[in-house]
Amino acid sequence: MSKRKGFTRRSEDFSAWYNEVVQRAELADYSPVRGSMVIRPWGYGIWEQMQHALDDMFKATGHENAYFPLLVPLSFIEREKEHVKGFKPELAVVTHAGGKELEEPYVVRPTSETIIYAMYAKWVQSYRDLPLLLNQWGNAMRWELRTRLFLRTAEFLWQEGHTAHADEAEAEAEARTMLGIYRRFMEDWMAMPPVTGVKTDGEKFAGAVRSYACEAVMQDGKALQAATSHMLGQNFAKQFDLTFQNRDGREEFAWNTSWGASTRLVGGLVMTHGDDAGVVVPPKLAPSQVVVVPIAGGEAEGAGVLAKSEELADALRREGVRARVDRRLDMSVGARFFDWERKGAPVRLEVGPRDVARGEVVVVPRVVREGGARKETLGEAEAVEGMRARLRALQDHLLGEAKARREARTVRQEVGSVRELAGLLDEGAGFVYSGWSGDPEVERRAKEEAKATIRVVPDEEFRSPAAPSKCPGGGRARMEVIWARAY
Repeated sequence: MSKRKGFTRRSEDFSAWYNEVVQRAELADYSPVRGSMVIRPWGYGIWEQMQHALDDMFKATGHENAYFPLLVPLSFIEREKEHVKGFKPELAVVTHAGGKELEEPYVVRPTSETIIYAMYAKWVQSYRDLPLLLNQWGNAMRWELRTRLFLRTAEFLWQEGHTAHADEAEAEAEARTMLGIYRRFMEDWMAMPPVTGVKTDGEKFAGAVRSYACEAVMQDGKALQAATSHMLGQNFAKQFDLTFQNRDGREEFAWNTSWGASTRLVGGLVMTHGDDAGVVVPPKLAPSQVVVVPIAGGEAEGAGVLAKSEELADALRREGVRARVDRRLDMSVGARFFDWERKGAPVRLEVGPRDVARGEVVVVPRVVREGGARKETLGEAEAVEGMRARLRALQDHLLGEAKARREARTVRQEVGSVRELAGLLDEGAGFVYSGWSGDPEVERRAKEEAKATIRVVPDEEFRSPAAPSKCPGGGRARMEVIWARAY
């Protein structure tokens, strides 16, 4: 199989390319614990930038952070029938502790609805205590049989928001608001444009009334469920006696929502922007937006070039740019260039003895925009002062490219059979917009025969200009849906 700079080409084996890139770009590695991963500093740095951005968005909309236990009593999980049915195969159960068998087993949290709403029931007495808007940053465990770094691991990092409201309309508005926040984050920070919509009953979260999702198309055409927001209704409130006294003095059950996004987003970033040379990190999420690489031959030369590199990095930081100096002068220049290329640092500055003498630097973007130069030699002041604008342009370029790929992978047409749906996906379609009768049997057949699922019933802005009339099951369509093969 042909290789370029040591990586399998995406066009030849996208899965192999992904696995190689994630490990060799030092984002993550497999751990000795079955199904779990070690997130390395560069990968964790990307996750930290994601955390910072999302956390600011959550707090701007009135949410606060809290923390709840990792272990959940098994009896809590079993209270909500749909919930336990959905999660039971994935539960990791603790039966012994302190050398003794526990009176009641604990579950390593797959999600925290049950224990959180049990606590809310203690804290909420009246409508004055509502809404309760909390978010938790932590980890979760779902005992996956088939794992892939970032995309599906037994243990993963995430945030999970959980809210309680006095009425249904307010809870519904909360679920939609959080879906909008995820979409804005993905577009503005990840440069990964999703489509949004509601899940079918067959695909919704276990225990939810309605589930909303952000679905993105990866470069291989597969869909990635990137974040979800759930309107839980009063299901969990009834199981955990989460009641409040309303304004008229009557007791009511609260209305709940939950919403979350995980380190799966790092995998989505890789599959959205990566190329045959490695990862491409959007500037807003890069741990280091600019890497200054000093180039020197001898020891005396090296000291001067290193000092200038540090000076440039300091100047960039004063401009609000995350910059670092690659001080590994004992490593060849080519190896250092390749290292930052495969990691996807947005911009590299090369500084050699002649550059220092002339007051210049060589600017090398990780991705070349249309009409742009592969590298430019600029004066130091021009390079530093123009860097933020350069990074913004790179961010916008990545979003534009991702939108163009999404549209190129989208098919909107009448689909009259499951075989026809499978054929479109086999030919390279990512999202297939078609009609659907609403019959769950059609979903089952599509999953079995075409390996496809309904990702969402799209929100109005994503719907086709003309509503389709045919269903792949052969009947008449009642709504438009988006089919895809997914991770």
